[in-house]
Amino acid sequence: MNIALIGYGKMGKTIEQVAIEKGHHVKLKIDLQNLDDFNQQNFQAIDAAIEFTGPHTAYNNIIKCLEWGIPVVSGSTGWLEHLADVESMCNNKKGSFIYASNFSIGVNIFFELNKKLAQLMDGKHQYDVSIKEIHHTQKKDAPSGTAITLADQILANNAGKSSWVNDIPASKDELFIKSERIDPYPGQHEVTYTSSVDEIKIIHEAHSRDGFAWGAVLAAEFIATRKGIFTMKDVIGFGN
Repeated sequence: MNIALIGYGKMGKTIEQVAIEKGHHVKLKIDLQNLDDFNQQNFQAIDAAIEFTGPHTAYNNIIKCLEWGIPVVSGSTGWLEHLADVESMCNNKKGSFIYASNFSIGVNIFFELNKKLAQLMDGKHQYDVSIKEIHHTQKKDAPSGTAITLADQILANNAGKSSWVNDIPASKDELFIKSERIDPYPGQHEVTYTSSVDEIKIIHEAHSRDGFAWGAVLAAEFIATRKGIFTMKDVIGFGN
């Protein structure tokens, strides 16, 4: 498979290593230094693009790929106010698209555990729930996209909370997400339910970026021969 990497920072370099280990060819590496190479002619031989940039560039990068008929996987966060536009274009162009706040297989299993735990804790008013996430200091957004996904799952499955905040809550129905930035730190997410008598906690801790990279390449393999909008649940085979 011929892959284009859009964004060639630490994450892009790790994805390149994994892709090569899996027998794929990284034909294009787009970064700030070679933006002129991000053109339709250079993408003609590309089977899938993997986009990891930032909140201010992701949307336009994804739109270009969809316009050119290139299946695109995006792990950029902070741009989701435009997600509906991207999905609409993908449908109109009969394209292929996967967005995930986190491509790690372990994190996606963690998401399923989080949803189930939120359902079990619904109505247990003696417990208060909170989220803590820790990342390296170069991470551009806070809270992390993964933490927001965890929060949205809790809000959808536990009536005790109606919104999330990235600060000390002003009321009991606000879900507190605490963000810490520490170097070096690939990423940790922690969901805690606390009462006066005990505490229930689930934690995912990444040991390196490799897990995210493996998941991103797996997603690119999945959509290279498919049309539509997919999620990591489709890639992993969790179903609905």
